[in-house]
Parts: sequence; structure tokens; C-alpha cells
Amino acid sequence: MSRGLSHYDRRGRVRMVDVSAKRDTVRQAVASVLVKMKARTQRGLRRNPKGDPLEVARIAGIAAAKRTSELIPLCHPLLLSHIDVQAELCKNGVLITATIRTTGPTGVEMEALTAAAVAGLTVYDMCKALDRGIEITRLRLLEKSGGKSGTFRAAR
Repeated sequence: MSRGLSHYDRRGRVRMVDVSAKRDTVRQAVASVLVKMKARTQRGLRRNPKGDPLEVARIAGIAAAKRTSELIPLCHPLLLSHIDVQAELCKNGVLITATIRTTGPTGVEMEALTAAAVAGLTVYDMCKALDRGIEITRLRLLEKSGGKSGTFRAAR
């Protein structure tokens, strides 16, 4: 089981990866999520008495990125140098994109995915009174750069 899966030791036990021998490099990851909703829900979004769901979602995503290691047990706590969460209306709902950057020995993919996911959940929370059928879908890593494995870009 340990071949190819870095979170397992030779005996197949779960472990936190030792990154102490890795050199620091600039690392960036971009993730996105689509919050699908009815057109009627989308039209009522900006008139939400709780505030602007897109702005609250952006702040929630930023806060979530900083706390990823508290939520995902084997993630390293990282000093993040940049967090950008964008939430914009699109044809089917709200598209959220999170960009995270650091200089360190390990990547920020989980921070980008966590930021996007929590931002999507926040949109749901703020709009559920209008539509309980909102779907949070297509959470995915779009790209990552830095580190030994180099650059990854998802097919779009």
C-alpha cells in the first residue's frame, strides 16, 4: 500500500509525511467549485438579509484555507503568503475559485480545495432559505505549481 501513497509507511500504517529534507520552493494551487442553483435563487442572492453571500463566502474561504491543517488530519500547518478567493455569478449559479500561495517544503493543494469547499458551503448556508436544492458540485484542483512534481493543469 505504501507505493505511491505517501501517507502510509512500509507497514501500511497512516503517517504524516516528513518534509524536513525537502527544500523550500514557491508553490501555488488553484481550486474551484460550482454552487448550482435555480435562476430564481440566483436573482435573489444579492438581496439576502444576512448580507452579500458572495462576499461572506470569500471571507469564509480565506479563513478556511488558514485552518486546513486543523480539519485534514495529515496536512502540515503552513505559513500561507497569499490567499485569494473569488466568487462570481455564472450561468448555473456561483463559481468559486481559490488561489493559494506559499514558499515552503510542501504544496497548498489541500488549502485551495478547502477554501473553495467552505466558500461553497457558505453560499449554501446563506441561500438555503430560498432553495434547499442547491448543489455544491465540481470541487476540483485546477492547477498546482512548485515542488518536485512540477506543474499540473486539469483539463477544462
